[in-house]
Amino acid sequence: MNRKEAPIIKDAIEFNLQLKPYRQFILNNGVPVYSVDAGTQEVVQVELVFYAGNWFEKQNAIAFVTNKLLKNGTSHKTAFQINEEFEYYGAFCSRACYNETAVVSLSALSKYLPALLPVIREMITDSVFADDELNIFKQNFNQQLRVNLQKCDFVANRLCDAYLYGKNHPYGTYTESSDIDAIESSMLKNFFKDYYINGQVAIFVCGKLPGNIEQLLNNAFGDLPLRAFDNKLTVLKETPATEKKYRIQNDAEAVQGAIRIARPFPNRHHPDFIKVIVLNALFGGFFGSRLMSNIREDKGYTYGIHSYVQNHIQNSAWMISTEAGKDVCEATIEEVYKEMKILREELVAEDELLLVRNYLIGTILGDLDGPLQIMGRWKNLLLNNLTEDYFYKTIDTIKTISAEELRELAKKYLNPTEFYELVVI
Repeated sequence: MNRKEAPIIKDAIEFNLQLKPYRQFILNNGVPVYSVDAGTQEVVQVELVFYAGNWFEKQNAIAFVTNKLLKNGTSHKTAFQINEEFEYYGAFCSRACYNETAVVSLSALSKYLPALLPVIREMITDSVFADDELNIFKQNFNQQLRVNLQKCDFVANRLCDAYLYGKNHPYGTYTESSDIDAIESSMLKNFFKDYYINGQVAIFVCGKLPGNIEQLLNNAFGDLPLRAFDNKLTVLKETPATEKKYRIQNDAEAVQGAIRIARPFPNRHHPDFIKVIVLNALFGGFFGSRLMSNIREDKGYTYGIHSYVQNHIQNSAWMISTEAGKDVCEATIEEVYKEMKILREELVAEDELLLVRNYLIGTILGDLDGPLQIMGRWKNLLLNNLTEDYFYKTIDTIKTISAEELRELAKKYLNPTEFYELVVI
């Protein structure tokens, strides 16, 4: 190496990215396991993804509360004992509930899986949802909700989804204190029985995997009455609001407002979806985007403004999100629409398009750095019923989409009359 000569700098779009394949095996009960054996550290992550999101609940917040209380006691262990067991082995167990799915995730040293997987099994088969634990949860949740309802961005997030999908749709519903207060232990037990004990699940495991990982998972979960995903969700009708513009006073003393500008948008299976990811990056998807350059750097209206396509399995939405001083909220919205107009009328310069291409490819490159990130990519594909080809099609689209195609997409999708507009102060 000649250190007197600077190394050759390559654009990210020159890299040939490869998605490391997963290995699939099936447990004795038919549950699929997707594994990525990679990394140098003796750590592993096991994620059980259930069809147990709020899509399946008959009463608001049941799915969320059931998922949150999985670590709060079984017939043999208290909540304290369960948490102590994870702490003893230096492990971490998290839960998360989404629209369609709910996740139970374990991160631990590989050598401790034989001791920890039985604890996960106990959580997903024998949680008791004791009244005292439920009451503590209700108290804590309601207290946090009262605090959050004073924040304009929290209120804006809730209301914008309700306008887009309808408050009774799983994507648009939000939780009130009255919903939490109405929950009884018996409701949680019924949901738990239907969607965890006898539920549909896929298991994702990654990291430095022990050689007997298949046997370990079979011993822990292979004899349970679980089923594989059937990838069939009942299509629920959306009832979007008829009004498009909303101005809401949430705090009379507030100094800033939360702005949400959003429109309905198809899911990943639509032919325009990948192309719009490129257009979105140019518009407001990263720090060097048009919205950031104009509204943050030039006008100084906000610390940050971003646009993104929501991560939904069914129909989605294209969202612009920011907080600005309450006296410049309307001016901020005007500038957003000005940037839409420019994208509809003018071709993006090649140097700016190259910057966007490199940013997006660089982001994918970062997502391939390590087993957890690789599995995250695979999980996103598999849960959306997509194949490996979608990954490579995404890369090809980023590298080859033209300025003319982007302008046509802007004409098709970036029309202010199709956007819902919300300001919460």
